[in-house]
Amino acid sequence: MKSMIFSRVRNRISAVVSVYNELVCKPKGIKQYSSDVKVTSRVKQVDIPGPDPTPPFKGNDSDFPCVLRNSISGPEPEYEKVISGFKTFTYKQPFQFKYHDGILPEVTIAYETWGTLDESASNAIFIFSGLSSSSHARSHAENLKPGWWEKFIGPGCAIDTDKFFVICANHIGGCYGSSGPSSINPLTEKPYGTTFPVICIEDLVRFQFMLVESLGISKLYGAVGSSLGGMCSLLTGVIFSDKVERVVTISSCAKSHPSSIAMRYLQRRTIMSDTNWNNGHYYGKAYPKIGMKLAREIATITYRSGPEWDMRFGRNRIDPSSQPSLCPNFMIENYLDYQGEAFCTKFDPNSLLYISKAMDLFDISEDFGSMKAGLSRIKCPVLILGVQTDILFPIWQQRELARELHEAGNKAVTFYELNSIFGHDTFLLDLNGVGAAVKGFLETNLAKKDTDGEHKKDDGSQQ
Repeated sequence: MKSMIFSRVRNRISAVVSVYNELVCKPKGIKQYSSDVKVTSRVKQVDIPGPDPTPPFKGNDSDFPCVLRNSISGPEPEYEKVISGFKTFTYKQPFQFKYHDGILPEVTIAYETWGTLDESASNAIFIFSGLSSSSHARSHAENLKPGWWEKFIGPGCAIDTDKFFVICANHIGGCYGSSGPSSINPLTEKPYGTTFPVICIEDLVRFQFMLVESLGISKLYGAVGSSLGGMCSLLTGVIFSDKVERVVTISSCAKSHPSSIAMRYLQRRTIMSDTNWNNGHYYGKAYPKIGMKLAREIATITYRSGPEWDMRFGRNRIDPSSQPSLCPNFMIENYLDYQGEAFCTKFDPNSLLYISKAMDLFDISEDFGSMKAGLSRIKCPVLILGVQTDILFPIWQQRELARELHEAGNKAVTFYELNSIFGHDTFLLDLNGVGAAVKGFLETNLAKKDTDGEHKKDDGSQQ
């Protein structure tokens, strides 16, 4: 009897090993599928063979459509067609970057303008964009598509084009018309790729001021920015203190903190771990779509807030009648998947690497010994906006910035805390809270106010 049982077990084990070797160790005819190809076959999990009608094991059986549909990237992105209607300024002499003695033989920056510059060239406002934004902040005759800050700019808006001449540019290192890794090196006639110099916020600001001067403007009425743009507007007040009359920094900081650095690091790692990234030289070759998609999904988590997602998605299922699987079952998973898919071919992965690293490197104290010493160079009024649900630039960073500016001697600091559920993306969505604060600050002559600084919540109360 024992020998019979042993023989039966041995035969089952042998059969399992045979099936395993056939399906796993020697995969035959397994193909990759693009998103537009219908999957008609599946690679099944190994079942225990034998006549027993009640087998001791039944495993997961799935073709993982959420993986297969992304196994081959879509069409190659065409960055120059993402936007249109921008102007360019090209500096045809070598431009030196802060780190590693990096030099480009020439640099081009894309920009757009709205409103009219007055005769004294004293009504110009520069809007510094975010990480992935273009120069197209608002629609105009040359590009009728809505801009990324469409409702905030225009006649009678927060930034009133009846009063101000407004400028917005695509950052150096970007891919929407400005010089970046996807641009052609005129010396090699090939894309720079990762031979592009490492950039920092100071490089971005200095070159954008070269653009401002090329337009015949010696002093800005205002420097306005959110997120990365808020770093730029703040640094403008530090290194060009005599060339700006007021600064607006929204959902930003005076230095990047470890948590935000960690989240941007993970985004870079997902891109660089994609085999198609090819050390940054993928132009004209297979595109690192999977890495870029995952990077955007990680970023999306940092841009919104838990309270919003709880109200918007909760634990709702995509299909309540379906059985659980390892692919997305919850609406929040589907939302992240959509965000990654929608964005991954609209922005150059190398641009994300370079600009996100510049954000990590940002620290006002770097060249001045301390944060307070750096901020003491800002002589103009400053508006600081923060959002209580922001996890990427948490509210304590804006509180710290307001306090440090005040202690550094700036008596014209206004600080608002916004109680919005939209997290970091509030600056793109909250027209009432953000727009009203910006409009009031820009259109009030704060230079003549003799105050001890103000800290306000969005209900208008002072603290």
